Amino acid sequence: MDAEASPFESSETVASFLASTPLLIESWRLCSVANTTPGTAFESQQIGDVGYFALSGGEECLSFRNLVALETAGHGLFPPLSNNNNNNHNNIINGEEEAVMVHAGLLKLFMSLHCSQTFQDQVSALIEKSKSIVITGHSIGGTTASLCALWLLSSLRSISSTLPVLCITFGSPLLGNASLSRAILRQRWGGNFFHVVSKYDIMPRLLLAPIESCSTQVLHFLLQCFQRFRNIGVHVQLRDEEKAALSSFVSAYLRASSSQEGEERESSSMSYCPFGSYLFCSQEGAVCVENAESVMTMMHLMFMPAEANPMCCIQDHLNYGDYVDKISSQFLKTSFMQQDELPESSYEAGVALALQSLGINSHEPAAAPAKECLKIARRLGRTQSLNCANLAVRLSKYTPHRAEIEWYMASCNESGEQLGYYDAFKQRDSSKKGNRVNMNRHILAAFWDGVIKMMETNELPHDFHRRAKWVNASQFYKLLVEPLDIAEYYRTGMHRVKGHYLAHGRERRFEIFDRWWKERSINDQKQSRSRSKFAGLTQDSCFWAKVEEAREWLTNFRSETDTRNLHFLWENINKFDSHATSLVQRKEVSKDVLAKNSSYMKWQQEFADLRSQVCHVQLQIPSLRDGSYLLP
Repeated sequence: MDAEASPFESSETVASFLASTPLLIESWRLCSVANTTPGTAFESQQIGDVGYFALSGGEECLSFRNLVALETAGHGLFPPLSNNNNNNHNNIINGEEEAVMVHAGLLKLFMSLHCSQTFQDQVSALIEKSKSIVITGHSIGGTTASLCALWLLSSLRSISSTLPVLCITFGSPLLGNASLSRAILRQRWGGNFFHVVSKYDIMPRLLLAPIESCSTQVLHFLLQCFQRFRNIGVHVQLRDEEKAALSSFVSAYLRASSSQEGEERESSSMSYCPFGSYLFCSQEGAVCVENAESVMTMMHLMFMPAEANPMCCIQDHLNYGDYVDKISSQFLKTSFMQQDELPESSYEAGVALALQSLGINSHEPAAAPAKECLKIARRLGRTQSLNCANLAVRLSKYTPHRAEIEWYMASCNESGEQLGYYDAFKQRDSSKKGNRVNMNRHILAAFWDGVIKMMETNELPHDFHRRAKWVNASQFYKLLVEPLDIAEYYRTGMHRVKGHYLAHGRERRFEIFDRWWKERSINDQKQSRSRSKFAGLTQDSCFWAKVEEAREWLTNFRSETDTRNLHFLWENINKFDSHATSLVQRKEVSKDVLAKNSSYMKWQQEFADLRSQVCHVQLQIPSLRDGSYLLP
């Protein structure tokens, strides 16, 4: 269904809801205190059960706009957002993962705050006293507040705390690149950030401007203006040469932004990208937009009239107090349209009211693209959800392929040959049954590779890999099918060509599913309970690959003469034996592992024989005693 056919356009409704709460008013009030108190980097206040924390900042950090990897912050400050944690989920460019990057100056500013004991004490006090935390800031302080909120969310995640955290910024510049935006979405943190942007404020748009239109001199001039008129409510007065410089910059920015192709902006990992929800406000009201591309488009469209009056670019940056007062009271008022402008559907009515709240007249050149922008934003959100729903239908169609493999497993375990699932597939002949199972293995692999591709191209919801249905489905697939992949790898002798499976043969999809399982919701990770019978599927999907390596270690041990290599081999053999014994004792293996003629049971017999020979080897290797490895 097209966005136009949907019954409602909710962007204005969401904005009205936020405006109806005391969050905007209280946040701006504390921002004003932080901005106007000399020598103050932050202010905190408790209002009921809500703890407010407002940050101010030094604008000079925007005089250079380079991005640096978020991991350079060190100390494990943002582990959920690090590239190691999000590995294989980000878009891939030339086979390499894009780094999560942030503005160098802003990261440095936050790090200086984080090192302050006063900062740590005030944040800790708010956490202890509050049932929810609001972190806020104006201008540079707003972007620093975003970093602070990301740090706090990461910290609370590490201790499994559910304390709600909301970040509200006013006229703040962008923080990082598209990889940061995607990482935040995957953590389900997008809804924790609300960025209030007025119609003509140039500060949130500064880092979207092409570099050539944003010279160092112009940046210094703009930042000096903001610093000079920092006391909110002061009327801005500029000299003629300053007005000319500002007008020149605004014109250059609009020309460059208009000619810049969306593909170019998206292709560079060094480009800035918004995240969270944006509350665009004007004298007429406010509208909430979430999609990053739509946010950037809307920033440009709303700013277009500024060319006629460049002075409003600075005045609007200092005028958030008036905007907050207006939109906080306007939610009580009923919007209306002229009779000759009545739209044909409730959706079109919602779009028209949203444009009205943006301060865009229906006859302005920006009206048509702004209307299309709202429609695209809604359509993109719906497309991901529809893709997810369609994928669930497709998954059900692959159930017969999975069921055939399950049937094959059951028949192998009940066979008189007592080989078990893994060894029966590894030693299979060219029978129709074995070939059909192999075909099903390839069919399921293609389906799950397609799922991963859709994830990486943002065709699925950002939290797809955290949804229980897909985490559990991928885990079951991995436990059922990976033993077959391992069997085929060693059956065809690939270990002699490429090396062992774990290091050189494991498919990327299984590594991704491992991470999904480990990162699943804390609520989904039930307390481990002792099993009364063996598992239906071995819980270590790589168990048979470890058996194959352990078999080689036994063979090498018998022929090895170097003492150091013998020590290394014996240690590895004992580590595997401990791991396997632990799995068996906890009944986390399926029956095929303990089948009489399985590779594992044969290995156990060979290991027992070797242990009986250790007493002879002990004369040459004193550190081998009673079949256990001891450090010299």
